[in-house]
Amino acid sequence: MPVGRMDEALKHSGTACGRPAAQPPLRKANGPGGRPKHDCGALDMRIAKDGTWHYRGSPIGRKELVCLFASVLQREPDGSYWLETPAERGRITVEDAPFIAVEVFWRRCEGRQCLTFRTNLDEMVTADADHPIRVAIDPRSREPRPYLMVRPGLEARINRAVFYELVALAEPETVAGREVLGVWSEGVFFPIDEVPAESRITNAAAE
Repeated sequence: MPVGRMDEALKHSGTACGRPAAQPPLRKANGPGGRPKHDCGALDMRIAKDGTWHYRGSPIGRKELVCLFASVLQREPDGSYWLETPAERGRITVEDAPFIAVEVFWRRCEGRQCLTFRTNLDEMVTADADHPIRVAIDPRSREPRPYLMVRPGLEARINRAVFYELVALAEPETVAGREVLGVWSEGVFFPIDEVPAESRITNAAAE
């Protein structure tokens, strides 16, 4: 069974929850010894919107195993998600983002603000130029959908409670001629919302 073979390979990877996984190598045409890498095709595996991993319709209950699968998760330029070990690879379904940012920590880093996020798999990621925060707008509800880059191509959706904390920390800045609210981290400003119209009117009157 493809997932079983991947499971065996992952059991010997040594990756643990709560520690950033080593970056998986870029996809190679061949596996160990020059043998062709086995393409398992589409696996019956899904990451739900709430960050829960499912196999054959059932949640994967072992967090350690989820962490191991997550350590070899990659995203292709076409947007598809793959689990890839040195010997084989298989495509999985991701409903939204593969991770969830469930907690944020504020601290000072050499005199400037740093925001570090904890994901649902206990990976710690500090927002910076390589790990930006972005906010997408749902085309139907118009609600903001905030994300944090965890690894190249792999994002964590920032949950509602954490986003409210970011809103509380937000301050106004002018970006490309627009007044926006955003947060600073590691010297980088990340817009998260527009400045409310009433605030712009109040500020203009004060000036």
